[in-house]
Amino acid sequence: MLAAFPDAGAEPVARGWEDRWKEFHRPAFAGGLWIGPPWLSPPADAVAVVVDPGRAFGTGAHPTTRASIELVSRIEPGSLLDAGCGSGVVAVAAAHLGFAPITAVDLDPVAVEVARETARENGVAVEVYRADVLVDELPRTHVVVANIELGVVEELLARIGAHTAVTSGYLASERPEAPGWRAAERIELEGWAADVLARPQ
Repeated sequence: MLAAFPDAGAEPVARGWEDRWKEFHRPAFAGGLWIGPPWLSPPADAVAVVVDPGRAFGTGAHPTTRASIELVSRIEPGSLLDAGCGSGVVAVAAAHLGFAPITAVDLDPVAVEVARETARENGVAVEVYRADVLVDELPRTHVVVANIELGVVEELLARIGAHTAVTSGYLASERPEAPGWRAAERIELEGWAADVLARPQ
């Protein structure tokens, strides 16, 4: 290797390099919940959502996730669909906030597996399965959460039967355009936004 790259240098790798990435994951608080990885301990009085930040999107630290959970915490609990659930962090948080029954779907089979593990590790009941939120039949629930790309959010809002939606995954400069829905509440966090949308019952 040095023959191919004569100007390259070498130095020994420090012990523990394989776990160094864990230093970058910090716990977050949203909706009155502590959200963090399994190698950190929550405060003794906290309701904890433990998420292993491995193979699927959603550690709880991203502004769109925190804002979504915060808005969910302000809604009267009922049935809930997490559309595009990733790691399942929002669905698990909703379970801790009193929502039931909860369904979580994602197109990515890895995300489905991870979301099931997240629910199991947190001891909450969440039905998780693979589905395309723009094509497949979705359960009718009181609340839908969609922390995904803006265009997908808008298409999803046109086909769901819920009366309340918590949407995110887009910048604070963007707003979902969804006929029949009205903006009820918004959180802007670090340049990102999350909205509560409602429509007449």
